[in-house]
Amino acid sequence: MAQFHLALLAASVAAVAGCSSQEQEARRKAVAIPNPASEYCEKLGGNVMIQESRQGDQRGVCHMKDGTRVDEWELFRRDNAGSTK
Repeated sequence: MAQFHLALLAASVAAVAGCSSQEQEARRKAVAIPNPASEYCEKLGGNVMIQESRQGDQRGVCHMKDGTRVDEWELFRRDNAGSTK
């Protein structure tokens, strides 16, 4: 009887361990999704720089080749207003 409980415990641990690795893989894939505003900035020839406020907030700023600097999401929304529905 003790061997049965030990085998059941081992199977349960293995099942939980398998779920954990699947969850970690799903999280890793979710992180790999690119930021559409950053991609758009780069598509236009700009470079994204992350700026941090004194409060610790972060925002992406698109630095264009002509010297223009604009918040990456502001740029994305402005130029794609009709296509983001």
